[in-house]
Amino acid sequence: MENHEIKLGSIEILIYRYIPIHPDTSRYSSLVGKLMNTTTPLTSLDSLEQAAECLKALAHPHRLRIIQMLLKECYTVGELADACGIPSNMASEHLRFMQRCGFLSNDKEGRRTYYYIIEPHLAKIMACIEERFLTKH
Repeated sequence: MENHEIKLGSIEILIYRYIPIHPDTSRYSSLVGKLMNTTTPLTSLDSLEQAAECLKALAHPHRLRIIQMLLKECYTVGELADACGIPSNMASEHLRFMQRCGFLSNDKEGRRTYYYIIEPHLAKIMACIEERFLTKH
């Protein structure tokens, strides 16, 4: 089952599409088309290119774990590395990369450096990821 969110002002509509596709898909695409065209124009290709680059930057399980943790509170490199099960130097590389992308910043307290989220949209992106891929083991 695929789902598509459509925003109409302050109202969100969630449309479900079942696979295999129903033979009469014209009604579905017509409905989605009408709803999308009445709310916002298509996003520019330049903006979509920027979005794709941001999503590529997140497309790593250790980076997603780091983002997930930093959305809850600030952490040091060592704490993030331990949580990901990776060496500190690898965690540092991920953190530097995400800082260059504009997702994170840091504050120094004595000899410790604490990282935190500065991109407010990461919370929504992570919520979508968690909702879609959350498994109960």
